[in-house]
Amino acid sequence: MTFIGIIPARYASTRFPAKPLAMLGGKTVIERVYSQVKDVLDDAIVATDDQRIFDAVTAFGGKAVMTSVHHKSGTDRVREAYEKLDRQYDVVVNIQGDEPFIQPEQLHALQQCFRDEHTQIATLVKPFTPQDGWEALANPNSPKVVLDDAHNALYFSRSVVPYLRGIEQSEWLSVHTFYKHIGLYAYRAEVLEEITTLPQSPLEMAESLEQLRWLQAGYRIKVGVSQIETIGIDTPEDLERAEAFLARKGKSE
Repeated sequence: MTFIGIIPARYASTRFPAKPLAMLGGKTVIERVYSQVKDVLDDAIVATDDQRIFDAVTAFGGKAVMTSVHHKSGTDRVREAYEKLDRQYDVVVNIQGDEPFIQPEQLHALQQCFRDEHTQIATLVKPFTPQDGWEALANPNSPKVVLDDAHNALYFSRSVVPYLRGIEQSEWLSVHTFYKHIGLYAYRAEVLEEITTLPQSPLEMAESLEQLRWLQAGYRIKVGVSQIETIGIDTPEDLERAEAFLARKGKSE
């Protein structure tokens, strides 16, 4: 099977404007994301709505395509970018443009999901550990996923699911494995086209989670498991933490 990674990258951001062009360890965030992906998949391209990002990507030797400024989601931007490509691929991987530490093992885990010919969409989770603590588990900015026995997603929620009745919350992480969603998606090319025509669903609007639109419409989401904790960059404070992580990593190497 052939896989292409498409990295949606907007310039405008309420919490962190110009985030893709922020410097991290001497390189822009978007260059670090691109570098982590380009040699793992069959191809990679940045989908942007801003000429400055386009120029920055081509300047470091990456591939980029201009897309509309009117997209409401990264998935819509990914679809437009894919339709502009000269070559067709079996699977399109939607890679967040603010994940500079995405690892090859995570991309391989996504690819493994498509060994099942019935897989339409795939994503990743990471198990919470007792060491993470209740505060991390209950954080609404960290969506949780409930899986079936075949590792398909049953539901995504900002609440802690499942609810463990009759057990003290302080014990929940010790008696059950909860899964944290990692916002990395892969879609069969024809499925990407289909899901971007769906209207918003009540569950999606309730939780503000786009993937619930797909589940509610009857699509199946296969889930791979990763033990790797990524560092997403949503705010300038996150960038500071990422700089500190790079510094620690450099010293350990």
